[in-house]
Amino acid sequence: MAKERIGIVGPGRMGLAMVKHLVKNGYPVTAIDVNKEQLQKAKDLGTDTADSAAELGKTCKFVIIAVGFDAEMWDVTTGKNGLFETMAPGSIIAVSSTVAPKSVQELDVIAQKQGIDVFDAPICGGRFAADDGTLLSLVGGKDKIVARATPIYSTFCGTIKHLGKVGFGQFGKAMNNFLLWINAIGLIEAGRLAEGIGIELPTLFDALKVSTGASQAMHDWDMISFTWALDDMELVSQMSDQYGLSLPIMGAIKELVKDARRIKATNPPDWTGNFKKQGALK
Repeated sequence: MAKERIGIVGPGRMGLAMVKHLVKNGYPVTAIDVNKEQLQKAKDLGTDTADSAAELGKTCKFVIIAVGFDAEMWDVTTGKNGLFETMAPGSIIAVSSTVAPKSVQELDVIAQKQGIDVFDAPICGGRFAADDGTLLSLVGGKDKIVARATPIYSTFCGTIKHLGKVGFGQFGKAMNNFLLWINAIGLIEAGRLAEGIGIELPTLFDALKVSTGASQAMHDWDMISFTWALDDMELVSQMSDQYGLSLPIMGAIKELVKDARRIKATNPPDWTGNFKKQGALK
């Protein structure tokens, strides 16, 4: 049986990896992107292309949004030449962008009026997991929508966890990132203290990795850049304001990640010894 055509809005770093795995698994794909270079890369992988989201919606009943954040999601759905202008009832819009839970819930309300369902499906794992097809997707939506989407998302995800209704996927992603940055900031501060006392960081690092202080941030330390950390923490901050919650740790981490990107890029605690090696090679 022929597989249904999948639309990809935004074949950027993560979206292009999705395209690769979809095509490899026999799905016909149509892509759009304002970045012509990225769109050409998608074409080179075997996709068709469209000139707008509305044109994409004419031929695809399952569209994955892989653009940046809330504003981009709204633009390609409800904006001029957006998906809602042309997508047929019975279609699915899968939101794999990082947006506020409230935003994807509001999108779902609009979509339901047109007979369209939203699959709330942010992804975790980073670029290496995207390349390997082992991403984690934390998803929200109706059971039947999750069932329809699972074979598609299984082409580039190693694990799919259904957390409940639309909005819960985005909330799960926000909490995942919140905990990541808590641990990553802890590694900077613990590293500075270890440098002060004079202990060999790689020796301590190897010991801590097999103890109760271990975290995924520790295992991924060399790859962590804090590039999107402030965006993540601003999203968590908005949710705390929405529900009138005082979250002092959240507030502190939001401030600390502002400087953490510079520290990690220029003078991080050299937990693995690789930063020093890279400097020597330069």
